[in-house]
Amino acid sequence: MNRFYFAKSNKAALFFAMALLPSSLVYSQVKKDTIEKEKKIDEVVIIGYGKQRKEAVTGSVASVKGDVLREIPSANVSQALQGRVAGVDISQTSSKPGAPMQIRIRGTRSLTADNDPLIVLDGIPFPGSLADISPNDIQSMDILKDASATAIYGSRGANGVILITTKTGRKNQRATFTYNTYTGITSVFSKYPMMDAQKFIKLRQDAGLFVQPGSDESNSVNTDWQDLMYKNGIVTNHDVGISGGTEKSSYNFGMSYYNEQSVLPGQNFERFNLRGSLDQDLGKYFRVGITTNNAYTVNKGSNLGLYNTLSTTPIANPYNADGSLKQRVVMSADTQYVYTRDGIENLGDAWVDKAISFSSYNNFFGEFKVPWVKGLTLRTNMGLNFKTTNTGSYTGEGVFSSEPNNLSTAAIGNSLLTHWVNENILTYDRTFAGKHKVNVVALQSQEQRTFNSSYITARDIPTDQFQFYNLGHAQGEITINPDNQGYYKRGLRSWMGRVMYEYDGKYMFTASIRGDASSVLAPGYQWNIYNAFSAGWNIAKEKFLKDSKVVNNLKLRFGYGETSNQAVAPYSTFGRLTTEPYNFGNANAIGTYVSTLPNSKLGWEFSETLNYGLDFGLLNNRLTGTVEYYTTNTKNLLLDVKLPATSGVNSYTGNVGSTSNKGIEISLNGAIISNPNGFSWDFGVNFYSNKNKITSLSDGETRNTGNWWFVGHSINSIYDYQYVGLWQAGDPYINILEPTNIPGEAIGSIKVLYTGGYNADGSPVRAINAEDRQILNTDPDFQGGFNTRLAFKNFDLSIVGAFKSGGILISTLYGNTSYLNMLSGRRNNVDVDYWTPENTDAYYPRPGHYQSNNNPRYGSTLAYFDASYLKIRTITLGYNFTQGIFKKAGISKARVYATVTNPFVFFSPYHKASGMDPETNSYGNENQAVSNEIPSRFLTIGTNTPSLRNYMIGLNLTF
Repeated sequence: MNRFYFAKSNKAALFFAMALLPSSLVYSQVKKDTIEKEKKIDEVVIIGYGKQRKEAVTGSVASVKGDVLREIPSANVSQALQGRVAGVDISQTSSKPGAPMQIRIRGTRSLTADNDPLIVLDGIPFPGSLADISPNDIQSMDILKDASATAIYGSRGANGVILITTKTGRKNQRATFTYNTYTGITSVFSKYPMMDAQKFIKLRQDAGLFVQPGSDESNSVNTDWQDLMYKNGIVTNHDVGISGGTEKSSYNFGMSYYNEQSVLPGQNFERFNLRGSLDQDLGKYFRVGITTNNAYTVNKGSNLGLYNTLSTTPIANPYNADGSLKQRVVMSADTQYVYTRDGIENLGDAWVDKAISFSSYNNFFGEFKVPWVKGLTLRTNMGLNFKTTNTGSYTGEGVFSSEPNNLSTAAIGNSLLTHWVNENILTYDRTFAGKHKVNVVALQSQEQRTFNSSYITARDIPTDQFQFYNLGHAQGEITINPDNQGYYKRGLRSWMGRVMYEYDGKYMFTASIRGDASSVLAPGYQWNIYNAFSAGWNIAKEKFLKDSKVVNNLKLRFGYGETSNQAVAPYSTFGRLTTEPYNFGNANAIGTYVSTLPNSKLGWEFSETLNYGLDFGLLNNRLTGTVEYYTTNTKNLLLDVKLPATSGVNSYTGNVGSTSNKGIEISLNGAIISNPNGFSWDFGVNFYSNKNKITSLSDGETRNTGNWWFVGHSINSIYDYQYVGLWQAGDPYINILEPTNIPGEAIGSIKVLYTGGYNADGSPVRAINAEDRQILNTDPDFQGGFNTRLAFKNFDLSIVGAFKSGGILISTLYGNTSYLNMLSGRRNNVDVDYWTPENTDAYYPRPGHYQSNNNPRYGSTLAYFDASYLKIRTITLGYNFTQGIFKKAGISKARVYATVTNPFVFFSPYHKASGMDPETNSYGNENQAVSNEIPSRFLTIGTNTPSLRNYMIGLNLTF
């Protein structure tokens, strides 16, 4: 059976579990902030350049409150957003502390251009990382998903928009002080499943290779290298804030500190945040304000990996005769540096890897209410953003090397990003005759982003104490590689107009038009104008349903929109020159050649989206939900077009190819039991499915095997052989399909699908070859999230989870690119059930036979697993103290809670096989021995920092 096909029984079990674990998409853990509050008829959502009543929204907009996001304590708000919103796929790119997440809203559209959504922080496009924002600072997040909602942001919103609103004060509010904290212990969710000594000794015997042990190996030794490497980590967060306001002003100031010490020695993430907002009325018609969000982060040990830890044989002794740790161990065919917790912590100045960043994101605004035109407002926004990053690394002589005399190395890197944006917005907002609501917005804006970076390496630093702080003292080579230096400047100029009309709460209509000019496209092709519109019909307001006791809300929505993408590297229209060092006689020389041709006609990548939606509320809005269906077609893809070798040039960037996306999203929220003074139970669930495919490539091409792109198939397709079992003695045609020089050599090896023809007698006409590779879709059938909250008086219990059904998970740990499943005994091996003459029903092949490049032939097929899982992400038990207990101390709210994160995984074939977390932790070209076989766009499981389980306690106080 192919592991990446989901069994029907598993699908049923997953659906059954979803039914037993209902939850609410948007509710607060605070007792008074229940789902009923979320249903207030005057609830307002942020829609971009304005606000709108949720009941009147016609585009696809999802909202998540800040209290909901804080139910999952995390360094990165995107981690807390996982599984919360239908159509928003958030995947882990790394398991290191502070690592970013990959966010895809309604699938992948572009092949090589940027697919990340636009982040807007307090109304200004955000150029930084979500890791720069403390989750404690967020008041709400509003996600614009369809083109009718995102078109007002132009080309920047081509992949969706995430609007982040930070906390502000309120006018006429007394000063309020808050303190929120949590701390806890992090432990390894599951160790990597490597062989112990007994299993490894048998593997060597069965393989018949590397049977002569190395000088540091002994069959009487059983070393668990992971136990010697890991330790319990600690996570700590503190946040203080003060907010309030007078009759004409409001303010909010705060700061927070987050520290996460990894389970790996010397690896941790630290962040300081300082925030502030001030809003001041100047007379009757003028208003000014400022918001600022600042972050200082320190990331250490990010270059630490686990390959050596996992590949060192368990029969290698890590200790000398006197009990001290060895620096290296000699195995049968390899010498490896000893990675242990104590060894790394004792390196002192001999190893450092550090990245320090400081970022400041600021928005200044001025607003003028035109006194002679009621409802007319002029607002000017000025965003000034800045981020600088300094990296430094040093590895002492012989450190992390199999050779004790390997020269020390050091490197420094610096980058600076500056970004400014100016927006001038004219808004007219009026209601006529109590029924006609009109909102008109006109905008003119410009922005510019400048970035420069440098990177220098050096060898043979005279002393460890210098580390990377003065590379000029290096006694070896100092290298400034031109490929590692960078500079760009890019700008965008825009105008936009939008009209929103609503009649009597029944009929809603929105239309917008936008023009963008991008500096990165070719002259004459820089401007693009596109439009969008959407409409809604609130059927529940019609006479035949107005007094219904069952149907409280029933709204049909339709939207159409055009968006475009200009997310290519600046200067792509100019082509590229590449340098190459070479020998010219007895001297070294640098040559320059054309590697990328210019394109004087490089223009926009276009997308058209249709969105159909249904919002409903039943039984006094105790059951609410949304159902949506959408289609997106993208053409003129921004793509690097490969050229034949005879042209002398590698490629050029052009507008070629097209893709399509379609999907369905369903969200359900309900209050099963609602009793504020007794027992209450809220629930909700969302699930969604996205199907994308490539509809054309350049010049009529249907296959690009180098990038794994195929017309008619998903962008996320694997191109490889398909595992169908193992060859057994007596199998027909084995000698034809897998001819070998050694009789019986192929018995016990991997059998892959044969797609060739057959002779008249039924025999295959040829041996298995590259033509038998298959196109395998990695996309899941559907995925989503759920959570549930039960409360009794002052106690509450909440559970948050996520699920995925179908698709393919790539675990390089089991494939041939990691060198950890070589089945030869040269290094330690993943603990697998392999074929032997006495164990012919195994899944994994016979060790030491029928190999290709020191790995089992077709070993790449072993990396593919069914990606299905159901995860409980957090379980939280909280208690809200009554005000009377703390009233004399001035405390108005007090809450304590305990949270466990990542406690359970169900229905995961990968977890069942390995015991590991089925979430990805690496890109396709990372954390493996061979990094060029899997395209970098794929997310995989590699030898990264192990997945964690956290146990935390927290406290929330309001004075």
